[in-house]
Amino acid sequence: MRNRYFSQSRVLLAPLALMLLISGCQLSQEATSSSHFLVYSARETNGRSLYISDEEGTYSLKVMDATPSDGYPAASPDGKQIAFYGKYDNYKTWSIHRVNVDGTDMQRLTHKKLVWDSAPSWSADGKTIMFSREYEDANGEWREEIWLMNADGSEQRQVEALEGRAASFTPDGRILFQSKTGPSQIFLADIDGGNLLQLTKNDANARSPKMSPDGSQIAFLSNRDGNQELYTMNADGTNQRRITFNEVEDWDPAWSGDGTRLYFVSDNGDRFYDVYTVNKDGSSLRKVLDDGSQVSSARHLSRKYLERLVDANSQERKEVSGR
Repeated sequence: MRNRYFSQSRVLLAPLALMLLISGCQLSQEATSSSHFLVYSARETNGRSLYISDEEGTYSLKVMDATPSDGYPAASPDGKQIAFYGKYDNYKTWSIHRVNVDGTDMQRLTHKKLVWDSAPSWSADGKTIMFSREYEDANGEWREEIWLMNADGSEQRQVEALEGRAASFTPDGRILFQSKTGPSQIFLADIDGGNLLQLTKNDANARSPKMSPDGSQIAFLSNRDGNQELYTMNADGTNQRRITFNEVEDWDPAWSGDGTRLYFVSDNGDRFYDVYTVNKDGSSLRKVLDDGSQVSSARHLSRKYLERLVDANSQERKEVSGR
């Protein structure tokens, strides 16, 4: 059954109304009683746009669309901003952007043409954004690089000691990523690329690692059993365990805010994906969102706040239709 808000009407956040709500509701204070929320890329008629939802998929609210294809959203630690990628030059240039959670003050942070900048990740203090860059160099070789920049886009610099992608910050400030070598494997490294630690050693690909909020476990994808499925392991690479057993490939692993569940997407047979959740022991698998991809979880946005957003937008629709 489709989410009633998501299927009946895709709700565009009203920036002015939300700015008033944020100032009046004191979002930072509500965080003390909050659970968490999801940010994801949703399919629309003319491309993909950014949405937020509560973790159960009860509400879905559109944040914005900056380009014909927006995705890989990641919320800042305080829940007030979202970093994401958008595509330009007929999809040949991918750039990192930043926007407030209410859809205001969108800024393009990277501008290099004919490279793929994707998968932004915030440092724990919200001051730094990590992203992955891919491109074909002058010699025809495919490059996979890991980059850092300040949250405003300044001081962009490559972590030259590392080669790979799908990089993200760990809770203690290290880099978790997949290597470029085939088959790709999962590594941990210090922020300068030092103290490299290999966590998977397999003849199959290991991809898209994401560390749990408490830093104790890592979720990742692997096709070691023939189909690309969701796995977990301890942060030191031990106790690797298969979590999903699906007939289609799984993608985009993410942890719930409390670390008890995992989110991922699977092909829905309609040339796109649906978002699922499963307990970290593999139990209680269920679908939470239709037509969504590249999901991630974030802290510090309360269910009560989401409900008020829905109510505000519902009232605005009524007022517009009644004019």
